[in-house]
Amino acid sequence: MTPFPTQTTTQTTFDRRELSEILNIYGRMVAAGEWRDYAIDFHRDKAVFSIFRRASEVPLYRIEKNPALTRKQGAYSVIAATGLILKRGPDLARVLRVLDKSLKLVVS
Repeated sequence: MTPFPTQTTTQTTFDRRELSEILNIYGRMVAAGEWRDYAIDFHRDKAVFSIFRRASEVPLYRIEKNPALTRKQGAYSVIAATGLILKRGPDLARVLRVLDKSLKLVVS
């Protein structure tokens, strides 16, 4: 018997493909001067990628992966600074489109 029980703590993380998709849009927005910093947090129940305009502020957006919601609403969500869920779904690329502020042609 060991004096301290060993616990295996599993964390929810982003895989390489997911990080690539997130960093792709992050890089474009940094190049446009919109965003400047980010943070990644791994918890037991979810992984969070926070996007900041400045490091000293609250995050503008949070991209969350919550595997417990996979069968219900989708594991991925984009959340604004106010807590409003902007987009939620099972496909990360589709969820991230809410952050892509590319120019659109307006015809009048």
